[in-house]
Amino acid sequence: MSIGNAVASPVVLLAGNPNVGKTSLFNTLAGMRAKVANYPGITVDLRKATLSVGPVEGQGHCQATHTVELVDLPGLYSMETASPEEEVAARSLRGELTGRLHQKPDAVVVVVDATNLSRTLVLASEVLELNLPTIVAVNLVDSAEASGTKIDFASLRERLDCPVIGVSARKGTGLAELREAIYELTKPAESPLPIARQSCVAGCKGCQFSARFQWADELTGQTVQPGAKATVKMDWLDRLLTSPTIGLIALLSVMLGVFFLIFSLADIPMGLIEEGFGWIGELAGGLLPDATTRVLVHAPLAGIGSMAVFALAYWLNETKWTKWSVGIAVATSIVVALLPIEDFRSLVIDGVIGGTAGVVVFLPQICILFFVITLLEDSGYMARGAFVMERIMRRVGLPGKAFVPMLSSHACAIPGIMAARTIENWRDRLVTILVLPLLTCSARLPVYVMVTALLFGNDPFKASLLFGAAYLLGITAALTSAYLLKKTLIPGEAAPLVLELPSYRMPSLRNAMMTTLDRAIVFLRQAGSVILLISVVLWALATYPKMPEDQLPADELQQASAQLEYSIAGRVGKAIEPVFAPLGFDWKIDVGIVTSFAAREVVVSTLSIVYGLGEDGAEDQDAGLIETLRRQEKPDGTPVFSTATSVSLLIFFVLAMQCLPTQVVTKRETGSWKWAAFQFGFMTMLAYGGALIAYQSLTAFGF
Repeated sequence: MSIGNAVASPVVLLAGNPNVGKTSLFNTLAGMRAKVANYPGITVDLRKATLSVGPVEGQGHCQATHTVELVDLPGLYSMETASPEEEVAARSLRGELTGRLHQKPDAVVVVVDATNLSRTLVLASEVLELNLPTIVAVNLVDSAEASGTKIDFASLRERLDCPVIGVSARKGTGLAELREAIYELTKPAESPLPIARQSCVAGCKGCQFSARFQWADELTGQTVQPGAKATVKMDWLDRLLTSPTIGLIALLSVMLGVFFLIFSLADIPMGLIEEGFGWIGELAGGLLPDATTRVLVHAPLAGIGSMAVFALAYWLNETKWTKWSVGIAVATSIVVALLPIEDFRSLVIDGVIGGTAGVVVFLPQICILFFVITLLEDSGYMARGAFVMERIMRRVGLPGKAFVPMLSSHACAIPGIMAARTIENWRDRLVTILVLPLLTCSARLPVYVMVTALLFGNDPFKASLLFGAAYLLGITAALTSAYLLKKTLIPGEAAPLVLELPSYRMPSLRNAMMTTLDRAIVFLRQAGSVILLISVVLWALATYPKMPEDQLPADELQQASAQLEYSIAGRVGKAIEPVFAPLGFDWKIDVGIVTSFAAREVVVSTLSIVYGLGEDGAEDQDAGLIETLRRQEKPDGTPVFSTATSVSLLIFFVLAMQCLPTQVVTKRETGSWKWAAFQFGFMTMLAYGGALIAYQSLTAFGF
């Protein structure tokens, strides 16, 4: 295949039903070389890898002769598609996509299940009728052999009229033979012969689907000999795990275990990440040049460092060096080089290092979530869990598969939104993504702690009730919003769950590790760079313009507050004060709200600064920030943080979309800023309305 005058590697597509081990086979073949493919017009992930193929030499190893581009397609049951992911897979096989997949692939590897050959051969029959160079990879041969099942590969190869290779992605057997078969189909040929296979439904006047299943059953009966040690059916376990009562208890137990792991196991690495970036910030502060070396050392280092950051960001995001991208990098580097040394240090420590820390700190939660979820999916349990939740979730217009993303969003909405990919129906996935940020994430907890301490610092029982009420409000808002979205803007009922329960299997740790690594890289590469840019922009808004030195207060604790009020962020807070006054907020609280749109927990340190306490005071809330906030008074002498204002602030933070990283991930998962903007808009209106009702009602009753 060639593009322009350049000769590209042959494209080999990996296709198959869900739950046949296709992605595990891809991970085993690709190893660390896998990455997300960026094809024009496709929002669904297509993973690709450069794979060396060649004939098998001594000791069963493959001798690399040339490379191919192996593309892992989303799972599909039939070329008659039922979801956006299946549509992308089918169009890729037909060569109907733009860009790299604009023409028919050079070869296709169809993965089928050795333990359930009859069902999985149905898709293989459709792919074979495309008359493409095709290989049928019979995966899970180790499980079939363990049950005593024997497959006549020679007969199967003859009847399918294509290479048939028995493989085990989990044990790595048969992979050299598979690479050799790919090599034979993709090696250069002077005059390749056209392929014309006989359709298994040719001349059939009845139901095409029924004919395909009948053909697959007959072919399986002729080539597969069930063993005497056939696997004992687990019907009794399925009856328990899919029952309305025991199944629900089992699912809640499993998901609470996942929830516990996300919180408990991630706590240590997240703390280490924060400490590590704190150490990096201190190290950077000691290494950066001082004012005496500004001209000779600072400016050149700043300019070169800025260009290096742009080069790294462009490389991670595969951004091409054009006149516009080069111009932006050069102009920004010049501005950075001309910054005063104090501002440059703040940019590096607070903007770049602090912004990067704000991204990487989410990584342990994401890794733990996808590792455990992959193990549960490989074992066959997740399909049972989705079946159990189907009865409950459909009542509010959500699919059963939305339960896992909703549960994980209580740790962080970002991995929850990414986990929504398991929902096949686009409308169901979209509604799920839009409401997930309403659920209480760990970033809201510092705000909850601050408000509950303000109101009930000496009454743990009332404080715990308020804390639990905040969680309940988020859950209620998410479920209600999902119901209303399904009845208005995104009409339609949740798609019924139709699936075949996969067999129970021992999950692959290698596949779980590879999937986790892939999701981590995707998060850091595609979301991290944008989040870092946003952090730097917010740093600039809170830093400039500078207050003249003769106007700065003498008290150092008051200088940070005065400078923030003088900055663009402070002026924005003053400007929007009339908008938030009906909620009981003054301009200083407004500054906290504005800055918290980068990350919710920022409001605690922001309030500490604007009320003249300094950032260190935010670390000791009981003795510092809480008492300071309680002492704040309005011009009429009434407390700023009254009961009405505190409850209003709490409700606003429960319901508001104050997390730009989540917005970035929403854009990525939906493929459009339109839905991210809608999510921001409806959650902000919901938060404003809820806080307004709470403040005005409590004020009317004398609170």
